[in-house]
Amino acid sequence: MIVALLLAAAAAQPVRTAVDAERQFAKDAQKIGQWTAFRKWAEHDAVVFTPQAAWARDVLPKNDPPKAISWSPAHSYVSCDGRIAVNTGPWWDQAGKPGGYFTTVWQQAKHDWHWVYDGGGPQEGPLPTASTAQVHRATCGGRPKGAPIAPPPALTPKQARTTPEDNGRGQSADRTLGWDWKVDKAGIRTLRVFQWKGSRYVEVLHNRVPPPK
Repeated sequence: MIVALLLAAAAAQPVRTAVDAERQFAKDAQKIGQWTAFRKWAEHDAVVFTPQAAWARDVLPKNDPPKAISWSPAHSYVSCDGRIAVNTGPWWDQAGKPGGYFTTVWQQAKHDWHWVYDGGGPQEGPLPTASTAQVHRATCGGRPKGAPIAPPPALTPKQARTTPEDNGRGQSADRTLGWDWKVDKAGIRTLRVFQWKGSRYVEVLHNRVPPPK
């Protein structure tokens, strides 16, 4: 009885952070199927790359593979308000061999987390350790009211949503975390992530992903 109660309590643990969401997402991939989990955790306008940008809802496969890949967050770059985060870390193929790294942009709405950008690249040198995710939160103070985030530049409400074209941008509501991405015609993709550090915006993550071979 006690074991059953403990298991129920563990299952009911709330998803408080983007790291929690990433880990639960990865667990769901093993439990309910890889692409089923991707669809479950995706925001309606989530973007993936084929290698060109596409709506996840349009291109995610309907059938799950017999076994899912696995992954774990190593770093999480979080806005001051804690509602937007960019996670990155290693992933492994179905046989458990290193496959490369992933990068996922998460946003929280009404206490629920959903990913809006999923990308990554091949392994290049040692991958970051993922046993304990390191959380890097943006500085909350020091920025004059209304100061634009630069780079990326300030966004209008319409621009503040990622679009499935050759480039996209986004930022947190408190403007302490911003990102942009671009895919060229050859399929080379670049992602930049910027955080407010008290006196200026600093590029904290830069992915340059080659086209698939």
